[in-house]
Amino acid sequence: MASQLLKGSWKDLAKATSRLPKTFTFPKGFKVSGTVVGVKPSNKTKVDLALIASQTPCSAAAVVTKTKFHAAPITFSRKLLESHSSGIRGVIINSGNANAVTGPGGLADATAMSEAADHYLGAKNSTLVMSTGVIGQRLPIKKILDGVPAAHGALGDSDTHWIECATAICTTDTFPKLVSKTFTLPSSPSTEYRIAGMTKGAGMICPNMATLLGVIATDAPIAAPALQTAVRAATDKSFNSISVDNDMSTNDIVAVLANGAAGGSQVTTKTTADLEAFQAVLTDLATDLAKLIVRDGEGATKFITIRVTDALSEAGARQIAATVAQSSLFKTAMYGKDANWGRIVASAGSAFVRPGQAQVDDAPDLNPDTTNVSLLPGDGGPALKLLVDGVPEAVNEARAAEILDQTDIEIVLSLGTGKYEAVHWTCDMSHEYVTINGDYRT
Repeated sequence: MASQLLKGSWKDLAKATSRLPKTFTFPKGFKVSGTVVGVKPSNKTKVDLALIASQTPCSAAAVVTKTKFHAAPITFSRKLLESHSSGIRGVIINSGNANAVTGPGGLADATAMSEAADHYLGAKNSTLVMSTGVIGQRLPIKKILDGVPAAHGALGDSDTHWIECATAICTTDTFPKLVSKTFTLPSSPSTEYRIAGMTKGAGMICPNMATLLGVIATDAPIAAPALQTAVRAATDKSFNSISVDNDMSTNDIVAVLANGAAGGSQVTTKTTADLEAFQAVLTDLATDLAKLIVRDGEGATKFITIRVTDALSEAGARQIAATVAQSSLFKTAMYGKDANWGRIVASAGSAFVRPGQAQVDDAPDLNPDTTNVSLLPGDGGPALKLLVDGVPEAVNEARAAEILDQTDIEIVLSLGTGKYEAVHWTCDMSHEYVTINGDYRT
């Protein structure tokens, strides 16, 4: 695991890799690499070009950012998937430069990256492109194109190869995010399938679709339309349910590739049992990756679960949980270890406010007289009730301090208006967040 490339990529390699699983089970037929091209002039040692390649054509699907300012690689990859969703061979990714808001030249650069990878993969119109880093600067495209032969030559399927690849997509991340699982499908109970995913992200995490960059690969035989159904559903329960700050990226994309190398019957939108089983596996893996992003939130010291229960609708519960999670006042209170539940209900109460409204009268999910707020510790200890049916409790400040001193905290907001539930994961906001983002470009 401790390759020279990894040693050169992390200041404290032991710490950076401490969150990685002890063992992996990577999908058959995929090879990956992470190499150094020096996208940023100052970078001489960190891997910053990732290549994921399948030996055979894949079905592919993706969800992308909803911002109107799509980065060039997003525009390119969306168009490619519209015409070649069943013939994708790989993904090429650079870190250090987002290639966003770069005009026609940026799109030409993204196209060139794809074509260069295609050349070495022996295919055409088969490589998706992703980029992450500073917005508004053209890529050092010659460096990247000159680095593609080495990236292809470095392809491999060992644990180290996958970790190097996951490292290459990182920017302000403090550790690589890589998860794998095995599973079976109802139609092929004796066949072991494998799925692995990598993602990056620590800031600009309020994606409304994904979070910065994510690539998931499986050797299960999933048809492209079924894959699109599964990735959209999985994203809603994972990457769409996290936030670090309240800023959406221009480059958000999560792509899933399925090459069918493990065999078995193809999963389509008509094979309901298989599709449901695969969707559940994909959701679990995406959720694991999404949680890692929150734990690595820029300057974060706490991992916070916001659970909204007893809501009139799932959509309402999701909206309320997200609104609380994105409140700077709530997040700073968590950093300061202040059990200020007023910030929770104040945020919840504003969840359905729209610009120009004089009064919110159409929020049936919320009833102040049936609202309860509790604080749960991450160690499994008893909950501390803060608000019961709209009436404040006498808060045990000593107990509250004990809970808020822990790294993992859960806020339960019971609305008493229905039976639905939603969960959102977030982190606190510290002085370090400002330090990181105050001079990100310079």
